[in-house]
Amino acid sequence: MTDQAIIMSDMNQNTEIPLESRDGVKGPTISFHDLQYIVKAKENKKKVQKYVLKDVSGVFSPGMNAILGPTGSGKTSLLDFLAGRKGKAGFTGTILVNGQKLPQNFKNISGYVVQDDVVMGTLTVFENLSFSAALRLPKSISAAEKKQRVIDIIEELGLTDCKNTKVGTEFSRGVSGGERKRVNIGMELITKPGVLFLDEPTTGLDSSTAAAVISLLHSLSLKGKTIIFSIHQPRFSIFRHFDKLHLLSKGQTVFHGRAENCLEFFASAGHQCEEHNNPPDFFLDVILQENASVVYVSDDLNSVEKGRGGSTAANGSFQGKSLISHYKTTSYCHDMKTEADKILQGNKDDTSTTFNIGYASSWFTQLYFVSKRAGINFIRNPQVSIFQPLVTVFFAVIVGALYWQIGNDSTSGIQNRVGVLFFLVTNMLFSNAAASELFIKERVIFIHESASGYYRVSTYFLAKIFCDLLPMRMIPTLIYCLISYWMIGLVRDLAKFLIFSLSLLLTTLAGTAVTFFWGATCGTSNVATLATTLTYVVMLIFGGLFLNITSLPLWIRWIQYLSIARLGLNALSANELEGQMFCDDNGLCINGTEFLVDQGIVQSDDGDTFDVWYLWRNVLALGVMIIGLLILSYVQLRRIPKTK
Repeated sequence: MTDQAIIMSDMNQNTEIPLESRDGVKGPTISFHDLQYIVKAKENKKKVQKYVLKDVSGVFSPGMNAILGPTGSGKTSLLDFLAGRKGKAGFTGTILVNGQKLPQNFKNISGYVVQDDVVMGTLTVFENLSFSAALRLPKSISAAEKKQRVIDIIEELGLTDCKNTKVGTEFSRGVSGGERKRVNIGMELITKPGVLFLDEPTTGLDSSTAAAVISLLHSLSLKGKTIIFSIHQPRFSIFRHFDKLHLLSKGQTVFHGRAENCLEFFASAGHQCEEHNNPPDFFLDVILQENASVVYVSDDLNSVEKGRGGSTAANGSFQGKSLISHYKTTSYCHDMKTEADKILQGNKDDTSTTFNIGYASSWFTQLYFVSKRAGINFIRNPQVSIFQPLVTVFFAVIVGALYWQIGNDSTSGIQNRVGVLFFLVTNMLFSNAAASELFIKERVIFIHESASGYYRVSTYFLAKIFCDLLPMRMIPTLIYCLISYWMIGLVRDLAKFLIFSLSLLLTTLAGTAVTFFWGATCGTSNVATLATTLTYVVMLIFGGLFLNITSLPLWIRWIQYLSIARLGLNALSANELEGQMFCDDNGLCINGTEFLVDQGIVQSDDGDTFDVWYLWRNVLALGVMIIGLLILSYVQLRRIPKTK
């Protein structure tokens, strides 16, 4: 028996898919008909249309369905369209689920495992799966039943030994790579979906771990689930688990059918797999014109030539076109089209209606569990729960030491006070810049979970406010105020201290709102941090300390009203300098209120007191800016595309 015959024999020994799964629910049949996806690209400085997918058709039934192809062949695009997770711009074609049109909520009732990890690293395996169960299972299922389902999935995935282990972050070690991938799969299995999509599930895993993941998926397929995944150059131990294979090259179908028939198809096209070669490697070698292991079979010459050098098989353009065109003439393509056309005709005769079931959990349930997870993440994240308070205390002590008990002399009293107040405002602003990195890190998780129907955007946003904006910013700021205020020697008055703390807190929250806005707008932490920093710099320039605002042209002077630094400094200065006298040894005195009048911060009739509105209008403006920026942040969050 030849090696090729042995390979095909091994693959034919795969267990047939049962009609019914153990859950009593058979996975759906996904059919796709004449899919085309065109994008606009630039070539030689000219805009051209590029086919990502072209005339792609096929049928995926319950079992292991693999999408294989070289890099850039359109694997992920095809997978995303089948899963309903890609925008329709430039797309044409029909996708059917059990002969019916793809329902709008299909992405909510199917499972989709992305290539990168999208689980919270500070939570344990059990906590992550429990979060998915709490939000994605309906209210008709009791809490005890949800917990039992989590336990069952943990046992099914072989995660029992690590169920109470944190998944892990860059700061703390957690479960292994294979276990992380299984946790991601488990998050989707909570709803017992009939179909599970996976984007390159073996990427980044070693060979044994990758084989274990595919073996797990194979066991799920034997229970009746439809498993559809993209993959790149799998080993034979992985390939032998495939039931159906869809092979792509430059967005076009090279082969669609039973995986064990692919070798026979290539042989019929004149490409014989070399002995002891891995079939998937061989397929890609032929497609990519890397023919070190390709043998060309010539019936005319009745001879075998190695696929190197100037052989006919080595001609790249001939190979690529011959495989695609040859497939269209084979029984594999004919059988596929017959099956697909039968399903499509059934859809034309079907008049049933598909309903959108919406979210499984209520708005308040979502808010509770998302807030709970955010709180746990805050407590267990040393970057925010330990380092940030320590840094806050450090800078508060440094500022207090540098400006220790500043005096009231006429030459430096006002200057030092305004200087330290400006420094406090600056410090509070820039301490928030790093927060965009944490926001961006959760962005991928938010997009995936929101697209999968875990929760609404509004519940996620409010949870971020309750568990990020408030505790992470309020507590450090209040600590900062308690230490710095008394060390610096500002006015010893409880009311003024409270106004000082309120003004600095609102300045911090406004700065955080800026970070939220750019974090929701930008896709990477570097861009978000840069945009946040530039915004702060512009605000500092118009803060009133570096230049005289009244000297600026009217067309640009309005920016001062959008400067958090100016509003914060004005509120702090009015609170601190009102009615204070700064005198030197010669008896020359300067009234703090007069300084405020000269700076245009307040207006006074007697030069000693002023209407408190001049102070509180800055505080009110900060509050309005916080609300406005948060609204803009929410709008930007909603505008983040949930499809690729």
